[in-house]
Amino acid sequence: MSDSLLIKGARVIDGTGAPWFPADVLVERGRIAAIGPMLDAPDAEPLEAQGRFLAPGFIDAHCHDDLIQLRQPGRPEKVAQGVSTVVVGNCSFGLYPQSPDSGGPLREHFGNLLGTVTTQETFTDFAGYRAALDGRGTAINLVSLVGHAALRLAVMGWQNRAATTEEREAMAALLAEQLRQGAHGLSLGLVYPPSAWADRAELVRLAEVVAEHGALLTAHVRSYEGGLIASVDEFLDLLKAGGASGLLSHLQAAGKPYWGSLPRAVERLEIARKGGTDVSFDMYPYPAGSSTILQLLPPSALAGGVEALLARMADADGLAALRRAVEGGEAPGDAGWESKIRLIGWENVRIGGVGEADLRPLEGLSLTEIAETAKESPFDTLVRLIRADRGRTNIVMFQLAEADLETALSHPLHMLGSDGLPRETGKPHPRAFGSFPRYLARAISGEGGLGLEDAVRHMTAVPAQRFGLSDRGLVRPGMVADLTLFTADVADRATFQDPTQPPHGITDLLVAGQFVLRDGGHTGARPGKALTRA
Repeated sequence: MSDSLLIKGARVIDGTGAPWFPADVLVERGRIAAIGPMLDAPDAEPLEAQGRFLAPGFIDAHCHDDLIQLRQPGRPEKVAQGVSTVVVGNCSFGLYPQSPDSGGPLREHFGNLLGTVTTQETFTDFAGYRAALDGRGTAINLVSLVGHAALRLAVMGWQNRAATTEEREAMAALLAEQLRQGAHGLSLGLVYPPSAWADRAELVRLAEVVAEHGALLTAHVRSYEGGLIASVDEFLDLLKAGGASGLLSHLQAAGKPYWGSLPRAVERLEIARKGGTDVSFDMYPYPAGSSTILQLLPPSALAGGVEALLARMADADGLAALRRAVEGGEAPGDAGWESKIRLIGWENVRIGGVGEADLRPLEGLSLTEIAETAKESPFDTLVRLIRADRGRTNIVMFQLAEADLETALSHPLHMLGSDGLPRETGKPHPRAFGSFPRYLARAISGEGGLGLEDAVRHMTAVPAQRFGLSDRGLVRPGMVADLTLFTADVADRATFQDPTQPPHGITDLLVAGQFVLRDGGHTGARPGKALTRA
């Protein structure tokens, strides 16, 4: 096979938002060598695009693929969507760093969101995680953020309190080491314990470290419900106080009482940018979200970790307090917390994936359906599932308005992230399998207020700039040849009932000039790598 490739007759969408144009594209030694009409490269392997669109490889700006990238390095569901790079470590969840005593708590924390993690799948530092990825080989590239939870667990464990000065400095030093090793930034998960228990002093100190290294601070903010505006303002305050650049994760307004509030949140970001704060946001193209079942509980319920939660649930008074929180919204120790159940109802919470195999028949069912079959209250169903699965259950929550979603997806500060929660079994949210073709199809059909070229920009150049990937995200000579070919009838096929169906219309994907998808078939090549910050 030639070390050069000539893609002929493509409709090139270069990632800038400019109109597509017809051109040939020459790839040599993993990079784009030339772009133009009627290119002559007799030694290059030819590929007839036949009028298909050619775009930069798509960048998933927000996902939770940390573990699946180790277990399934071929990444079939991402390759099928034209995704050449994923960003992991989001919402404070990551597989590193761990101290000699924090490996167990770290595996528990990550496992609550994505299922069982083995002792070989958490790491002392980013260098160890990177070595494990690159040692296995991977089809696509990976950008890694440091999860705030890992820092807290390494220094403080599952303690529900503010950090001391010494503990803040220990976390700052641990973060600095990961950034020196090439991690791209820090992610906060301010609704997820233990990240949720950090005070302003801790968060500002960590933001300062991020800024000192020219890295990025991302955040799942404290509330996407009634506290959305205050939570956006808190994040903007952290960025300003710490001097960091920021990315607000999956910006949304959750719960029908708060639908219509998203434009105000976006306006806060616009005002901050005018004042000199570098901030943007990501979002996925679906009206439902997904998380751990433990998000239905107030953060204080997780003080001490899952074992302590289970012990409190075994106590009549502790269980009664949880019932008052979940059903009545009464959580005195959790200022600003709102019960998801009160906002969206039991019927809008569906089981996506479980850790225990004997619970799998419940996947795809709502908590209401499970409770009716078992002839018990939905709260009792919730408690039973948490006990049986030890908190490792994934849920899908139908909670967003299409109008708010459209506001986010069409905004210039937006970049596309799937926020996928991949497991090897179950009925997960279809966003892990369809986000990118879905976004393209919306643009091609005229839905959503964005043209095709702008939609591609939100998936390529915008996230590439945000994460400092200066040699990716554009179809330009000299850039790494991460390239996607797709047809005008591209479409997602994954549904909430059948969420793992592959999309239609994405035919080819090159990573560093090598085919990982060709004529719709996976090649088995693994040219990707863990990318490090320059």
